[in-house]
Amino acid sequence: MDEELYQAFITESEESITQLNNSLLSLESNPDDTEAIDDIFRQAHTLKGNFGAMGFDNAATVAHAVEDLLDEIRHERLDVTAERMDLVFDGMDLIVEILHDIEENGESTIDPTDTVEEIRAAVEDGGDAGNSNPAAPDEADRESVDLDSLAADCVDTDALDATTLTHAHVKLDAGQMKGVDAGIFLSSIPEELDVVGANPNRDAIEDGEYGDGFDLFVAERDAAVVESELDGLWKVSTVETTDVSDALSGGDEAADAGDEPAVESEVDAEVDAPASDGSDQSVDADGAVDSDSDAASDDAPSVDDGSEGDAGEAESTESDEEPESGNEKKKEARSISAVKSVRVDVDQLDELHELVEQLVTSRIKLRNAIDVGQTTALDTLDELDKISSNLQNTVMDMRLIPLKKVFDKFPRLVRDLAREQDKRVSFKVEGADIELDRTILDEISDPLMHVLRNAVDHGIEDPDVREANGKSRTGTIRLSARRQHDTVIVTVEDDGGGINADAVRDKAVDKGVATREEVNQMPDSEVYDYIFHPGFSTNDEITDVSGRGVGMDVVKTTVESLDGSVSVESEPGEGSTFNIRLPVSVAIIKVLFVQVEDREFGVPIKYIDEISRRDRVQTVSGAEVIVHEETIFPLIRLREALEIDSPEPDTGMVVRIRPDDRQVALHCDGVTKQEEVVVTPLQGPLSGVGGLSGTAVIGDGNVIPILDISTLELPADGEQAMREFDPSQLPDTAEEAAD
Repeated sequence: MDEELYQAFITESEESITQLNNSLLSLESNPDDTEAIDDIFRQAHTLKGNFGAMGFDNAATVAHAVEDLLDEIRHERLDVTAERMDLVFDGMDLIVEILHDIEENGESTIDPTDTVEEIRAAVEDGGDAGNSNPAAPDEADRESVDLDSLAADCVDTDALDATTLTHAHVKLDAGQMKGVDAGIFLSSIPEELDVVGANPNRDAIEDGEYGDGFDLFVAERDAAVVESELDGLWKVSTVETTDVSDALSGGDEAADAGDEPAVESEVDAEVDAPASDGSDQSVDADGAVDSDSDAASDDAPSVDDGSEGDAGEAESTESDEEPESGNEKKKEARSISAVKSVRVDVDQLDELHELVEQLVTSRIKLRNAIDVGQTTALDTLDELDKISSNLQNTVMDMRLIPLKKVFDKFPRLVRDLAREQDKRVSFKVEGADIELDRTILDEISDPLMHVLRNAVDHGIEDPDVREANGKSRTGTIRLSARRQHDTVIVTVEDDGGGINADAVRDKAVDKGVATREEVNQMPDSEVYDYIFHPGFSTNDEITDVSGRGVGMDVVKTTVESLDGSVSVESEPGEGSTFNIRLPVSVAIIKVLFVQVEDREFGVPIKYIDEISRRDRVQTVSGAEVIVHEETIFPLIRLREALEIDSPEPDTGMVVRIRPDDRQVALHCDGVTKQEEVVVTPLQGPLSGVGGLSGTAVIGDGNVIPILDISTLELPADGEQAMREFDPSQLPDTAEEAAD
């Protein structure tokens, strides 16, 4: 099998399954959502066709069974129930399992018989089996059909510039999956045959809704040529051709009569298909999804989220201005999609990223090595600066991927967890179009999964408990993302029972993490941080969802390894909020160089709010602090935190950190410069060193440590001052408390 085709098949199938799952959740939440059911059938048809064309009949059979069950629902012969949707989701899970088997082994030996029989039984027990859509006329009816009138109905004769029109009635020796066979036949029609109309339309033919045969209309080819070209194509048993060129002269009358050509309807359906922007969707996890944004997919493999929506608008506008034939519109649609985006091999992208890192380092070395007087060399260097900066920005942008790629997996997760625990959960997603570096996106999926599982299991109460507490029986979990400077903040918020701070205190004492005296002195906001401690869980019963105390530890460890941070806020009886702060990209960052004695350290610029002189330091409750807008920022003296044994100078600088990252200020001997650097994370025995996140090689060849703001040790009196701080304690003037 061609490797490129194989990878495209895997990627396309994964995207279709994710989109199909979310559309199914929308249908479960709102059975009257016609847009969801339309998208479901587009996606199911794509899956069935792709698996069948690639020869993976077991997955195609499952998709076909699921499609039949959903067809009964679409035609209102069956109602949408949680049990029937469970069957549909079981089928989707089996397709995912088969796809993973194919990805690992190149083929799949999984037997889908049991699942298919369960789905078929639901169809037969609950409604009339089979497809109720009208098929093409049978043989007896065909004899009475006026082919000229049929041609006038199916072909836009006004827009067609042709003198010859041929009708072809095609019969296929189709197997169980008629739509797959028809799709392969249509795709194998030679390009020189301009098919300008079909009865039924192409969508219906590819859905297998064509009885014993179907009709095609071909322009500018006589009957003998059309019969010769079509005979022998995939599964063709007979081809009957007739010249219907007389229908071309009746185009004006047909248009005046107001008949809508079938081929136009087909193209409009493709162009106007709603596209998903991933911005807002919600799941009612009895378990269904409410979606504020429509979802769309084409039968061809998609190349980028969001591009179809823009293409659709462009195509729709153009079709309003100037009528075109069906084939011309399809070619236009393909060309618009093709220029929007392109798939890039991940290995090539990583190699390009590595080259840019080397280029940035070389640029820094070159600038430091050149004498200031060499103006020509400096001009050349400025040009290199501009080029490499543009290249750097381009590569970083190429690596950015919408959070939708991760977020789209979670509605189904929440729905299944809620079903398992007999809870009702409304799951809402916002900001899925926010972009992150691919490396970060790959790593953040598991932490978010743990936080969401925690929200369903620990956060949302049972419906009866919620009702007794005066709440809606349905809880709400909101997953959102927003961009702030060079960081992205991902928030998971629930309206459940909140975190029991006393229970956390008791567990911390039981595990020896802290003493009873220590936890009793801590405010609840600090106590909540203990839930990220390894092996920590307030759930005494171990279940499939929680109780082992490993999930939240994974969250903190993974996020901090990405140079991010995680915090939790909670209000008893009102709910909890987890904030995960992540950098937009990794590796190349801008840092401020600070000096301690004769050593330099890097502080990422994205964390810095203000730089000031040492004389702003005040004393509050016995602790050194910086005061800003009636908020205190306890001082961390880098000389002490980094254990540099040298006397403290009388002068210095203070770097205040953004409170969203950490409410502290750093004291150093001086500030030297800002520079972009390539950061290499600490590995091996050094990976756990507090206060350091990595190293960077600068222009003179020296290695500069990069500070980890979140793990720099804060003096005990600083922590105490934050707990006891009262704005009324502040001195009237800075001079009264200055050193």
